[in-house]
Amino acid sequence: MSALSPEVHQALGTLLQGLQSTDNTVRANAEKELSEQWVNQRPEMLLMGLAEQMAGSEDEGVRAFAAVLFRRVSARAVKEVQSGETKDLFLHLNHGQQSQIRSKMLEAHAQEQKGHIRHKIGDGIAELARQYTDEQVLSPDGSRDTWPELLSALFQASNSPSADMRQSAFKIFESTPGIIEKQHESAVLEVFNRGIRDEDAEVRLATMQAFASFFQSLNKKSQHKYYALIPEILNTLVPLKEAGDSEQLTKALVTVIELAEASSKMFKGVFSQLVGLTISMISDKDLDDQCRQNALELMATFADYNPAMCRKEPAYTENMVTQCLSLMTDVGLDDEDAEEWNAQEDLDADESDSNHVAGEQCMDRLANKLGGAAVLPPTFTWLPRMITSSNWRDRHAALMAISAISEGCADLMEAELNKVLELVVPALSDPHPRVRWAGCNALGQMSSDFKGTMQTKYDRVVLQALIPVLGAPEPRVQSHAAAALVNFCEESEKSTLEPYLDALLEQLMQLLQNPKRFVQEQALSTIATVADSAEGAFGKWYGRLMPLLFNVLTQPNERELRLLRAKAMECATLIAIAVGKERMGQDAVQLVNILGTVQGSLIDDDDPQEQYLLHCWGRMCRVLGQDFVPYLPAVMPPLLKLATAKADIQLLEDDDNVAQMEEGWELVPIKGKYIGIKTSTLDDKYMAIELITVYASKLEAGFAQYVPEIMDQVAYSGIAFFFHDPVRVAAAKAIPQLLNSFKAAHGLDSPAYRDLWAKTLEKVLEVLETEPAIETLAEMYQCFYESVEVTGKDCLSNPDMEKFISSAESVLKDYQIRVTERNAEAADRDEGEELDDDLQLEIEDDQTLLSDMNKAFHTIFKNQGQSFVPHWERLLSYYDLFVSSPDPTQRQWALCIFDDVLEFCGPGSWTYSSHIIQPLIDGMRDDVPANRQAACYGAGVAAHKGGEPWAEFAAASLPILFQVTQRPGARSDDDSGGVFATENACASIAKILRFNAGKVTSPGVDEVISAWIDTLPVVNDEEAAPFAYAFLAELIDRQHPAPLAKASACFTAIVQALEAETLQGQLAQRIVVAAKKLVQTAGLDANQLFAGLGEGSRETAMAFFS
Repeated sequence: MSALSPEVHQALGTLLQGLQSTDNTVRANAEKELSEQWVNQRPEMLLMGLAEQMAGSEDEGVRAFAAVLFRRVSARAVKEVQSGETKDLFLHLNHGQQSQIRSKMLEAHAQEQKGHIRHKIGDGIAELARQYTDEQVLSPDGSRDTWPELLSALFQASNSPSADMRQSAFKIFESTPGIIEKQHESAVLEVFNRGIRDEDAEVRLATMQAFASFFQSLNKKSQHKYYALIPEILNTLVPLKEAGDSEQLTKALVTVIELAEASSKMFKGVFSQLVGLTISMISDKDLDDQCRQNALELMATFADYNPAMCRKEPAYTENMVTQCLSLMTDVGLDDEDAEEWNAQEDLDADESDSNHVAGEQCMDRLANKLGGAAVLPPTFTWLPRMITSSNWRDRHAALMAISAISEGCADLMEAELNKVLELVVPALSDPHPRVRWAGCNALGQMSSDFKGTMQTKYDRVVLQALIPVLGAPEPRVQSHAAAALVNFCEESEKSTLEPYLDALLEQLMQLLQNPKRFVQEQALSTIATVADSAEGAFGKWYGRLMPLLFNVLTQPNERELRLLRAKAMECATLIAIAVGKERMGQDAVQLVNILGTVQGSLIDDDDPQEQYLLHCWGRMCRVLGQDFVPYLPAVMPPLLKLATAKADIQLLEDDDNVAQMEEGWELVPIKGKYIGIKTSTLDDKYMAIELITVYASKLEAGFAQYVPEIMDQVAYSGIAFFFHDPVRVAAAKAIPQLLNSFKAAHGLDSPAYRDLWAKTLEKVLEVLETEPAIETLAEMYQCFYESVEVTGKDCLSNPDMEKFISSAESVLKDYQIRVTERNAEAADRDEGEELDDDLQLEIEDDQTLLSDMNKAFHTIFKNQGQSFVPHWERLLSYYDLFVSSPDPTQRQWALCIFDDVLEFCGPGSWTYSSHIIQPLIDGMRDDVPANRQAACYGAGVAAHKGGEPWAEFAAASLPILFQVTQRPGARSDDDSGGVFATENACASIAKILRFNAGKVTSPGVDEVISAWIDTLPVVNDEEAAPFAYAFLAELIDRQHPAPLAKASACFTAIVQALEAETLQGQLAQRIVVAAKKLVQTAGLDANQLFAGLGEGSRETAMAFFS
């Protein structure tokens, strides 16, 4: 029996006909009626009517359309008049109306005979279920309404005689796994078990998809009980593989990939069989490419999420490498002589769905995740044979494999670079153009992955191989050789490039005459990079190149030439930076005027010149310095237009809206809908704010007139611009530079600066409490402490410091919660199971955050001194907790905080001695070098700044400090080494002997000084070196016997510090004078001393002492 009158159904039927009309006017009127008369005025009738149409209409088209419309309308966001709360339309109905509609939907689903319509009805049911899952929907008695009838109906449907009904039930499960509550888990496990064994392949696949969705919704602890399903899930793959059913197998593999991402370790017991099965799929050329690539992706997913398990499986790496290389030979199958490839001018053509690209990308992932020790042996079993094969595809694949693995295998490959280059370089003269292209690609990639080594040890090999290829007969090969040279040159020193500049630039000049525009564009990019690296040495070519560039830039602004003109602007401005303002002369003014003309000619939003132009203005600012100020009135308006852009946001109600979105939008799923954010606009905004920072830092007072407007319209809103993290970061970096610019023009004590500072500080402190992203929050702390540094002493009031501490306390609480969650995950991790990338990034973000918080505390103590202590004291319990934590990052954070208290509170810091002394002692014995460094520094600061209260502690620290300098690896400068801890210990001993000598009793001061000399040199830490060597100079001036007795060692330590440039300026001069006096007093032979030094030290000694 219908709940609605026949008149309502008749009106609704007319509406449905109108909404489906092919006449635009009729359809538009129907849409208007739907919104105004049904959604706004009688939503309960609309939804009930649609449900009844699904259950009762004899017209299949009506039932199907009613189901689609129901799903769309029920999820429409509507604001409640009284509360102002926005909810889905269905949830605006009262409980009785909701119950009626729900029952009718389940009835329609149960009785529908047509599978495609049943699935559409199921989508509507799933939408309602999502609303009950996402929101707290209450029953009349106040308890939460979870629509209990749904789960019962789905259990019943999953056991239906109809395969189509069973499939539909699992599709609903897949869409809304949240309807399954903890008390239902046993029953659900039985349902999944039955479904995964179903006789119908479609039902088995639907079950797999539903299970994957459900499994991903569980927390880690709840996942274990479902591991038993994995063998059955894998058993569904075998018949699909045997039947050659690529379409179904592709879908099934996607589901297994999702499960592997959620919990790779649950496959541990079946991994060997899974590897064998999946490898057979990858190698089966009768399967579709997409299916084979999905099988490859499944195996690569295990490398991403559980590399340890992959390394332990004997067949994994060798088989994966073999299959990747095989796929990589699947290139140019219908283009043997590369005629089509040569003719193609769209170099960005998408080949992401090609087998050879899938193989290359997988090789890259294997190398990065499994490492060189696992990947190199099987790879180089094949490469020598492939590189000498008569088949060009084998040679091409071998070279692309080298490109793919070089980053991940860099540690091992770098030692064998000469052998790798022996394989690659001959390919640049291969008869096949695609092989030569691949050879260029390999050299370019290696130039980046082995930067430094390639440029210093193999510069001749690389440049003599690549430069001739610029003259290749194929434009694509020429262009790629030029691109490879960009990679090489951007990491090169001026001295490396100078011998090759003439040959290189002659060839690049020839490419500028090439008829292919993409070759000209690449040549300009390469010339720009060469100029940037060659610096002044590029001057010889300035006279030939700049007129050519000016000529390109003064041609009519035709659409097809816009990118070429943009590249010419980039090239000209990078050359300008390379040669400098003086060499350019009047050309600098002409170039700026040309840029102004280009800016005035910009009309279309998609003109690439616009983005290039912004960076070009920034470069010319660097070149001209203060001479750029007169051009700001022309430069700033378009820049401010981009910097003040608002976020372009759209709410997308359904998948049809999503499908219509253009490129340049980011879609964020939220409660069954999508928020669309136009990221292209926000990228421009970010870039504009970055350039504002350049202008403020380079022009300082000359930019001050724009600062108030930028602060109000760009910076303050920018640091709270939550639609785009990079915008917030750029705004945070801009604020200190803008403050400094304004300070340079008006002075710290001006009312204008004080007003600007007060407003800025309020905004920055506010964002320290509201910033949600950890990585970005670290940038906000950096913005804070750099801004305080600009403003200086006593710039924070007590309320300001109180607010800072409150936000810091909130951050530390949240940090502790994250650490607790990570520790719980770690306890659940199998032995040998590695952290996934996301978790590793989270840890690194937290470390960065703590580091920047430390600097903020340091800056406040430095500028506020004792006035900060009462506020700082509020967090004392956190410092105590962190300093005793098993986590070395937390210990370091607290030690650095205590160092600041000692340094800036002096004798007054003794109040907190019970909190500081034992952590410093433990820290000096810490196995983590960074923590030893912080603690050693603290002991020295106690001696230097702590006065009489700390004198006893400082003197008592001497034995431990000496132990620090004698630890294994004390002079090692790698990650595990302790050279900075050692050098800080050396400097701290010097401070104790300088400021607390009276407390040093046993052994005596002279004995300690003699032992201290053995802890030199200090050649890494630029802060520790001045204290150590100033004390040594003082000892020499006093003619203390210890330096005289070890004069040769002292001289060598001094020369090493001078060579390392840890001694500079007046102190360097003072120590040189002292060293000369020491040599003379000790009666040493200077020439003999020079002869005992290494080559670099000898040159330094000759320069300072000859």
